[in-house]
Amino acid sequence: MHYEFEYIAKTLKAARESKGLSQRELGKRAGVLQAQISKFENGAVDLRLSSLVALARVLDLELTLVPRKAVPAVQSIIKSSKRPSAGLSDEMRRARKELTHFQETIDRVTKLKPGIEELAQLQRYARDFQRFQSALPDPKTIQNASKVVQQFKKNTENLNKLRDTLAQFENWRSNLAHSSIDIEEVKPMRPAYSLDEEDDNG
Repeated sequence: MHYEFEYIAKTLKAARESKGLSQRELGKRAGVLQAQISKFENGAVDLRLSSLVALARVLDLELTLVPRKAVPAVQSIIKSSKRPSAGLSDEMRRARKELTHFQETIDRVTKLKPGIEELAQLQRYARDFQRFQSALPDPKTIQNASKVVQQFKKNTENLNKLRDTLAQFENWRSNLAHSSIDIEEVKPMRPAYSLDEEDDNG
């Protein structure tokens, strides 16, 4: 594997781990085989461009071509914006893992029960919060939110509990907005990224 691909592979792996995603979970979201992700991260294969774009977008990254002369400046900006995951506490890592589980839960339930505004808003918040390396609530709070969504799936009369959870998330986002952390405006949800029909065997 060329150095450039090695760098991309390491960057994607670091981003995946910082979000608490397994290779299998990332593959399901991006539409790329887990085996291909594993081989790419280990330097065994070069993925085609459509697969790299899909993986990058799931990890809130973008593949961009820049003029060669601008590379040092871009690298400097990237380094200054990084928050090393090694500095995260065990509790924060658990919180990120619970947030990933919550996002998967809310995505499943929203597909089963479309048109529920509270679910759609929670889904937007979950995706928004995935951007942050820190400043998450404790893991138990996120775990309880997942349980509320599961209960709503079984019995839609639990709407009040869902609204209480939404209010918690709104307060959480509001606190982040008033802290030093810069939150981008939540963008409208896009349909899942679709890959071309070409075989992904290397």
